[in-house]
Formats: sequence, structure tokens, C-alpha cells
Amino acid sequence: MPGFDDDLRLAHVLADAVERTSLELFGALHEEVEMDPEGALTTPAARRLEELLRHQLHRTRPRDRVEGRTLDPTGHGARRWVLDAIDGSANYVRGVPVWATLISLVVEDEPVLGLVAAPLLARRWWAGAGSGAWTGRTLSRARRIEVSGTEVLAHASLSTDDVAGWLHGDHGSGFATLTDRVWRTRAYGEFWSHALVAEGAVDLGLAAWADGYQLATLAPLLREAGGAVTDLAGHPAASPLSSAAQARPVVATNGRMHEEVLMMLGQGGGAEG
Repeated sequence: MPGFDDDLRLAHVLADAVERTSLELFGALHEEVEMDPEGALTTPAARRLEELLRHQLHRTRPRDRVEGRTLDPTGHGARRWVLDAIDGSANYVRGVPVWATLISLVVEDEPVLGLVAAPLLARRWWAGAGSGAWTGRTLSRARRIEVSGTEVLAHASLSTDDVAGWLHGDHGSGFATLTDRVWRTRAYGEFWSHALVAEGAVDLGLAAWADGYQLATLAPLLREAGGAVTDLAGHPAASPLSSAAQARPVVATNGRMHEEVLMMLGQGGGAEG
């Protein structure tokens, strides 16, 4: 779908527009951290970055709807930009460099474009429907990515976001069995687990809590890289997408072991439907 190429270029422009401010505020924060109704942290920095993103979108896509984590929706129509100004807020306020700005475009409830911009990792990951998945620092210096070819759990590298959230949740025993079966277990967390699955550096990415603001970006990235991302019942994690959807467990894989992983996690609790 070449029609999204201009939107993808715009997503990079949006990321450029907030990068300097996000870096200036990182590590120099002495501000109140708030928690939204879904339990996600928000900060004045996130609101400031979202304001900058919305300003750019108002100038360049005035007819599109815009939804973000910290401010009220604006606009209307089938095209909507979904913004998560700081994914990894807890890292951001503590000085941990693993955080990113997530920018996505959703058309008729289907995520068609996603960009992950992680300035302190000096990396971006992005994808557009029909255009493949890519990583690099800029559009002009990028390489195409795809998921790994690993087919056996004993050879698989797994990354999760919250070990305690899995172990003490409904699927704890299944999670414990899965981590015993895989080759390597790490907790890169936040957006990073899924971005690493998309580029084939990690085979399995588990999120104890993922919502529509995150999935709007991560789902097209994984899909275009050849991977799979679902809830624990095997339903597509972002189709149809509601950016206000309650956070829930999500599994991202290279696709080759997806059903086996879901089955194993299901041994630790009732299937979600």
C-alpha cells in the first residue's frame, strides 16, 4: 500500500520534532508522576511531548483524528493518529534509557503504520502496511528486518516486561514452565522486547500489560516483519483496535512457535476470551 509512504515520512518528522525536547527533559525531572485509570504512569514531560506532536499533526493532517495517552481526542474520521509520547515512563523518570515515542496511524480500526523512536538507543523501528519493517536511525540509513527462523523452544530467546506480573498472575505456572524450556530469558521490557522480536534478535516477547496505545504501533511492526502478536486466547492483539482498550497480556513471537507458547501459558490459568 504505497499510499502510506507519505504518512510514514511524516511519522519520522514527528519523531524529529520531539526528540530534542524529550532528551532535554530526560534525567532532569523533578516533577509529580501521576497514574492514569489503567495504571500507566504519566508525567508533565509526556504531556509536553504530546502537545508538540499534536501541533505538528494539526498543521500537516488537519482532517485526521488524533488520540493520545495524556490529552483528549481531537478531530474525527476514519484516519486517526495514535500517540504514546513516552512508552516506558517509569524508566524515563528514573533515568533508565529504555523508553520511546510511539507514533501510529489507524485506518478504520486497523493499525496500518507504526514508528518506534528510541533516542537514547539511537534506533528507530518502523513499518507501513505492505512496505515491510525497517530499523535504523533515519529513513535514508535503514535496513529491512524480519523475525527469526527459530523453530524450537529450547533454542529460543525470550524477553518479558514484568517477571513478577507473570509469575504471580493467572498464568504463573505456565510462564514458569515456558521460561524453563527456552534457551535464554531476559527482561528488556517496554516496547523493546517486541522491536527485538521484529528484527529477529529475540524470538518471543511477552507483555504482562499492553494497551491500544502501544499495540497500534507494535502490531504493524511485528506483522510486516513476519511475526505474530495476539492475546492469550490467540485473538489478534490489535484488530479491531481501541486506543483506550484496557491493558492485557500480549504474546509476540516469530510465528513459528506461537501456538506452542500460547498452549504452555494456558496451562497456568484459564484461557482468556
